Amino acid sequence: MKTLKITLLLFASMLFALPMQAQKEEKPVYQFTDDVEVPHTIVQNQAKSGTCWCFAGTGFAEAEILRKYNVKLNLSEMFSVRWAYTKKFDRFVKLHTATNLSVGGEICDVLYAINDAGMITDEAYSGLVIGDDRHNHSELQGAIDGYARLVCKKSNGRILFETYPKVLNSILDAYLGEVPEEFEYEGVKYTPKSFAEKYALDINEYVQFSSFLDQEMYKPFLMLIPDNWTYTMTYNMGFDEMMAEVDNALNNGYTVGWAQDVSDKGFSRKAGVAIVPEDDVNKIRESNPKAFKKMTDEEVLEKQYSFEYIMPEKEITAEIHQQAYDDWSTGDDHSMLLVGIAHDQNGTKYYKVKNSWGETGPYKGYWYCSEEFVKLHTVFFTVNKAAFSDGMKDKLSIK
Repeated sequence: MKTLKITLLLFASMLFALPMQAQKEEKPVYQFTDDVEVPHTIVQNQAKSGTCWCFAGTGFAEAEILRKYNVKLNLSEMFSVRWAYTKKFDRFVKLHTATNLSVGGEICDVLYAINDAGMITDEAYSGLVIGDDRHNHSELQGAIDGYARLVCKKSNGRILFETYPKVLNSILDAYLGEVPEEFEYEGVKYTPKSFAEKYALDINEYVQFSSFLDQEMYKPFLMLIPDNWTYTMTYNMGFDEMMAEVDNALNNGYTVGWAQDVSDKGFSRKAGVAIVPEDDVNKIRESNPKAFKKMTDEEVLEKQYSFEYIMPEKEITAEIHQQAYDDWSTGDDHSMLLVGIAHDQNGTKYYKVKNSWGETGPYKGYWYCSEEFVKLHTVFFTVNKAAFSDGMKDKLSIK
């Protein structure tokens, strides 16, 4: 009888705890409504590979194939990573080490890889062969970098150009697996080349664009960042025009590749939100008088990056954007894919962004980046040039 009473008490306490637990699971501070969402493929996880450019670029290519052919593919990121390493290694040697051999790159590199080497499904070539269930390229990168520098020492008295491609290929085979000559998709056998021909993406249809005050307007220029190892040119345009063209693309069903900086404190991994909070304490108080009434100025400013309240934001101008690039406040330390436009409960505009860190955060792998954050931390965008407005096509002299 005593055991029964204890059981009943435990059961009652559990029932009482359920509503209390529900109260603790509060909604995120920022509530978003999607206004535009372009069809795209699922969120992936780059894990410890450092190859965000390839995950964003592959997602971009998949979205383009979905738009053009109404086919949803899951392409191999590691096939493009492997292609990039072979090209980077060769360039590193030929330029006497005076170029980038890091894990980094740009979204357009995936398009180059597809046009040059083809493409393959992730099922046929996952790049996971060393016993891990997630990508980890720490040792791979060290092996490639170490071997490249050994080659450049010319220990045999000359560069062994006949040998190093074979050794590099063996390293890539060991860490990523051998590339199959053929693979099967929906009952049909393909080579990487024939698969790319079936769902063709012409590299000439894609361009990079941005806005910088120190570059000639409506002309292409060389974007001086370390990961632009292909020396791809970027079209320059007005600051407001740049943002208008991003909107035009999304509103017309095109995803937009985004090279930007996420090391800023305004990019919250926990909240899944990116903002540029105002640092004027009076403006912060005015935005929420009730919440900040009893706080000192110092306490108010401590809440800037807490994401406990919806913060007012700074207005980002072309001059501020230029300065951020010049003083290294903004670099291209990450690549993601813009897939939509949204607004929060106050009507503030945001962009819905597909990340490559798995289905993490309150929005399951998506981030909501405010318009001001995008303005401040953009290095450049990648888009199908058909997504430009007719007026911009005329200004850039592209068809």
